[in-house]
Amino acid sequence: MKKKILFLTNNNSSLALYEWLVKHNENVVLYTGKLNIDTTIQYRPGIIISYNYKYIISQEVINYVDGEIFNLHISLLPWNRGASPNYWSFIENTPKGASIHKVDSGLDTGDIVVQEELFFDEKSESFLSTYGKLHEKIKLLFMENWDNIKNGDYSQKKQDGKGSFHTIKDFQSFTGGSIDWEENIASYKTRMGI
Repeated sequence: MKKKILFLTNNNSSLALYEWLVKHNENVVLYTGKLNIDTTIQYRPGIIISYNYKYIISQEVINYVDGEIFNLHISLLPWNRGASPNYWSFIENTPKGASIHKVDSGLDTGDIVVQEELFFDEKSESFLSTYGKLHEKIKLLFMENWDNIKNGDYSQKKQDGKGSFHTIKDFQSFTGGSIDWEENIASYKTRMGI
């Protein structure tokens, strides 16, 4: 019998990965609300996948599924945990990439299952173009590693180093709340005096 998968998201860009799971005949349920223990018990998932999901997952839920919760995050963890990881990786000149990690009680602090570093030319890229490429990479990493993840045939490693963390408020304070995502990154940084 296939494990039931609870797929958590709040972003339409994540639906392609949910649809990929459906197409591959996985027993998957899409959930967009704030997950609590009662809902988790109702669905009885064997695995939870979190991708572009805005809510914190409680320790009670983590314990219920024996830690079988995986988050897809578009940064090279431990760098740029939290909100707007793509943006901060350029502003602070930190490594860029995509990471699939176990969910623990912290925010984007769980053990790494798989990750890949990416490199971008700021002179020819925008925040929007790099955001798209990071999401394509995280989806590809997930699809390539899905069989091992669902079968428990993966290794995991602790995140190495302190890294960095940002909130939505950090972004709003730094940018005034909005930017032109299609602006060239190098031009933006010059204009902002970075």
